[in-house]
Amino acid sequence: MFGIVRPCSHRLGEGLKTQWMAHLCGLCLALRGDHGQFARVVTNYDGLLISVLTEAQAERTTGRRRTAGPCPLRGMRTASVAQGEGARLAAAVSLVLASAKVRDHVADKDGLLARRPVALAARRVAASWGRAGARTGSDVGFDTAVLVDAVDRQVGIEALAGPGTPLLTVTEPTETATAAAFAHTAVLAGRPGNAEPLAEAGRLFGRLAHLLDAVEDRETDAASGAWNPLTATGTPLVEARRLAADALHGIRLALREVEFTDGKLAHLLLAHELGRSVDRAFGTSGCGHQAHADGARGAFGPPQHGGPYNPQSPQSPYDGQNPYGGGGNPFGGAPSFPPPGPGRRGFWAGCAAAIGVCCTCKVCCADEFEGPWSRKRREGCLGNCDCNCCEACEICECCECCSCCDCGL
Repeated sequence: MFGIVRPCSHRLGEGLKTQWMAHLCGLCLALRGDHGQFARVVTNYDGLLISVLTEAQAERTTGRRRTAGPCPLRGMRTASVAQGEGARLAAAVSLVLASAKVRDHVADKDGLLARRPVALAARRVAASWGRAGARTGSDVGFDTAVLVDAVDRQVGIEALAGPGTPLLTVTEPTETATAAAFAHTAVLAGRPGNAEPLAEAGRLFGRLAHLLDAVEDRETDAASGAWNPLTATGTPLVEARRLAADALHGIRLALREVEFTDGKLAHLLLAHELGRSVDRAFGTSGCGHQAHADGARGAFGPPQHGGPYNPQSPQSPYDGQNPYGGGGNPFGGAPSFPPPGPGRRGFWAGCAAAIGVCCTCKVCCADEFEGPWSRKRREGCLGNCDCNCCEACEICECCECCSCCDCGL
């Protein structure tokens, strides 16, 4: 699962969470139905926006949902999932862009892809995904050539980019690809008048996706020597933040021009959650309670120096200066140490743990779960909450775009 729009389950509420999961599972099952089990690995958060936008514009019909069978990621429960041309378009776009992503990693020789046999296998998978995406795109009337052309132009633009190159020159191919995908949702929904504003929203979403990916990968790319648009063009983070804010504002304006049948989920994802994605990438906050999530403030105000639970405090009971003596152990003797963390599991034990994690639905629904092999804490698909309590989520809808439509958010 990857993408920049990762909503918090608390903010979605039960109704919108059910809709969001219906589109996520619908995309996954559309990939499996048309292209086999392995294609499901390209399921991503941003791709399901295509399905969400299509359904948000379409007239209500009885065939837009179906009951899917038990799935390990849902705790072996059935569910109502989205189906139809919107989910298939999302699958086509996801396959083509995942194909491009794999080819990009092969070209950069990332990790295992630096080995020739692995790179060869990855190229074959990427080519297969590209052809599969083109077939499905053709079935729903979408020419994926615009996506392929954008990917091919991206390589040439990056090769020529250098200090002083405008950052928007580098993001243009991504903008063009996402604009075409967003606009085609209007065609599928039978609302051609929505194509122009959705193309504008898609263009700016592509810009944001490219920018946020560059910001999040900047330090990693610098350490590995990989190409990064911010580093290559010499663009400071302040300028990238300004461009992201402008793009976000443009998306909100474009959404005002779109005629929706039920646009509440689309608006929440593209206007509210996308803004939080920008804040998350740049380490800023658009809401007062975010500082609490970042550790800047406690539940009762800022941390007080000198308290017994402040690790920087000279009165900390773990610094070896407690009133009982004994080097940090209240019962005397050798100093106490925190217990060692759990070690990694072996291969077969990890497989057994992975089955348990999937069958108990922790991957999708839990706030946190233990990694099957590493035993590190992982976030569930809907557990990446950047707030500290449900009350804060309900109160802090302080986004400046809340009045831009009658969605009630």
